[in-house]
Amino acid sequence: MSAAGGGRPRVRTGSGVVEGRTGADGTAVFRGIPYAAPPVGALRFAAPAPPAAWDGVRDAGSYGPTAPKVPYPEPFASLLSDPEIPGDDCLNVNVWTPDPAPGARLPVMVWIHGGALTRGSSAVPVYDGSAFARDGVVLVSFNYRLGVLGYGLFPDAPANRGLLDQIAALEWVRDNIGAFGGDPSRVTVFGESAGAISIGSLLAAPRAAGLFAQAVLQSGAPEVLPRDRVRTIVRRMASLLKVEATAEAFIATGLPALLAAQAAVLRRSGPLLGTAAFGLVTDPETVPRDPLEALAGAGGPAASGGVPLLLGWTTQEHRLWLAPTGAMRLLDRLGPLAVTLARLRGGKDRAAVRALRAGLPGAGPAELAGNLLADRLLRDPLRLLAGARRAAPSFVYEFGWPSGIPGLGACHALELGFVFDTLDVPESAWLAGPDAPQALAEEMHAAWVAFAVTGDPGWASWNGNGPPKVFGGPELKGEAEASSATRRVLP
Repeated sequence: MSAAGGGRPRVRTGSGVVEGRTGADGTAVFRGIPYAAPPVGALRFAAPAPPAAWDGVRDAGSYGPTAPKVPYPEPFASLLSDPEIPGDDCLNVNVWTPDPAPGARLPVMVWIHGGALTRGSSAVPVYDGSAFARDGVVLVSFNYRLGVLGYGLFPDAPANRGLLDQIAALEWVRDNIGAFGGDPSRVTVFGESAGAISIGSLLAAPRAAGLFAQAVLQSGAPEVLPRDRVRTIVRRMASLLKVEATAEAFIATGLPALLAAQAAVLRRSGPLLGTAAFGLVTDPETVPRDPLEALAGAGGPAASGGVPLLLGWTTQEHRLWLAPTGAMRLLDRLGPLAVTLARLRGGKDRAAVRALRAGLPGAGPAELAGNLLADRLLRDPLRLLAGARRAAPSFVYEFGWPSGIPGLGACHALELGFVFDTLDVPESAWLAGPDAPQALAEEMHAAWVAFAVTGDPGWASWNGNGPPKVFGGPELKGEAEASSATRRVLP
């Protein structure tokens, strides 16, 4: 590492020298460093290609372009920040480090953002890595291809291109992070929602073996979609575009038209409904088996069975998907039918519903149905993974603090500002509301740092029976559950 004037540290990567910025706390940040070539033209639906080298010094003071995507619809756009930065060079990484010098050998955390594999980026302000660098961890985040570009299934293109991008980013970390003060043998990947789903596949992907030593799955479980379901959504897009459902035809179609068609078909999908959407599929080159079966099935754990895991959920995951849209009101009007349909979709028996009612006294049909669906989608497979016979420990948590936004409770994605210790970022308040407890952010962030540094977040590993570690405290968890009667929907 060399230092330029004005607090601008320089690091030599495999492609050339980058110049970052030094913050007021003395940590350094480098943004927008290419880890792969721009996925344009013939590369739009190809596996990621190596980035071109550059001469001289490349400025790394700003976030690079975000992957092409469609914006969140209202009302989600007022709850979830999702900046859009134009440009072709969207396969880029960011690095926050307390010591940008070779030989420091600091632990590394690599963040994989969520957004249903169709939205999100590393430029979301809540994902600022300064607090991790402040606490002695090198934090890396990156963008990957989304939607049809990353996960559309074509007969003439590789499957799971977004996952291939993630593997390429992890390979960049392996090859370059030492120059930023990180230790490539002490990498912890962590992600939320679609980011955690991605990590489930990375754990089971032979090509990702050895690229990380530990993993954190926040509110996302290993899963793959049926290939026919993903083909169906591509065919719907092709029908709207009046072209063949091939990568060649989609390459010849302008990007704005592709995104408009994608937005149209996505209106008919949703995480709780299980309708057609983009997602990971089994594929001989990337994910040979269903990742949950590979990691926790009867055939024994995959090669990553020796990777320690930290995994968990929020108390009321479903509120983010149901409350802002008014779906909670609809389910309450359906009454017992809503609970029955959710029970059947989740494969639950009536005893499970009785146990849920006992644990949530006074909860209405929407709350019961939402919890049953969230169990099926998130909590049940995460418990299965945590309880599998593995060579390494699993640590399970629950986030129980209720948002200050009426109706949201302890909803999906609420824990993010606490994990990153970024409650002072204005966008954190979009989901958490005003006056979120800073002490809780310090507790949760410290646990993630401890896991990265020592492999132990500070509580006992999961034995399959005991309760998870609750962030928010029993009394706050009780408030979150009690809020179901009075915080049913957003204004």
